[in-house]
Amino acid sequence: MLSRRSAFGLTAGLGLATTARAQDQWPSRPVTLVVPWAAGGSTDAVARILAQRLSQDTGRSFVVDNRTGANGTIGFNSVARARPDGYTLLVSTVSTYAMAPWLYQLPYDNERDFVGIGLLAAMPIIMVVNKDFPARTLAEFIEIARRPDHRITYANSGTGSSTHLATELFLQEARLTIPDIGYRGGAPAVQAVVANETPMVFQAASGILPQIQAGTLRALGVASRERSPLAPEIPTFAEQGLPGVVVEEHIAFQGPAGLPAEIVARANAAARAAMEATETRQRLAALAVVPAVGTPEAWPAYFAAENAKWRDMVRARNIRVQ
Repeated sequence: MLSRRSAFGLTAGLGLATTARAQDQWPSRPVTLVVPWAAGGSTDAVARILAQRLSQDTGRSFVVDNRTGANGTIGFNSVARARPDGYTLLVSTVSTYAMAPWLYQLPYDNERDFVGIGLLAAMPIIMVVNKDFPARTLAEFIEIARRPDHRITYANSGTGSSTHLATELFLQEARLTIPDIGYRGGAPAVQAVVANETPMVFQAASGILPQIQAGTLRALGVASRERSPLAPEIPTFAEQGLPGVVVEEHIAFQGPAGLPAEIVARANAAARAAMEATETRQRLAALAVVPAVGTPEAWPAYFAAENAKWRDMVRARNIRVQ
């Protein structure tokens, strides 16, 4: 008969062997990609393009599961509590993994409960004004907004959203005071500027490029580190004297804490191949999204920097979600 110690060692050995085989074979069964936002949005569209390509490349099913509510935290919480075996992963956005922690009480530990597989893509955020607004450049807009009698407002698509915080970052860096007018989402906010209810809005490129191209909106700056290949004629804020106005609307790939390094590496490699495929690039470009695949090794420094940046900005501007 086996001693208790021998039996324990045998059981542990079998468990390790099973785990090792699972890692070697990943993915060997369907994988769920949790999206903490509703179907139909930009993040959901990117996740579905990714899932389709991963299914094609791996021969295994990748399925999108929209877990919505509580500003994305319900979806995050479901992944935080998932088994770290590589079969429940998260397609996340900077507004949830770097901005939300400083605006909401979270039911999970944003830093300890997740592992970063890597960045996936970026959506440029652009500042636009109504076509009849007198400023044709960012410098002209700032000059008008610094006049004591100005009546400028801006469209706010939702307190705590990435576009709202991008606007507040711009106002902080440009030393401007401009009140907001609240709207229920990005589309109504953009339409309000088109209709000249309010003259200015920051919005993701996907929601305003057609209006910019049609001439109903005028772009004054893109909040990226470099000009976007989707609209290379729009200068960055840094080029116009405001290097601190950088808002990368990143979409990222994450998993629950404890995800084995082998699976993290495999998932990252699979995502990189999927996102950089020619067909994928073409489909993403139609959504005004640019592939920007990062590595697991680069994630910790990026994650820490983004969290520190938005923590400091939220506190400095005293932004509170009612």
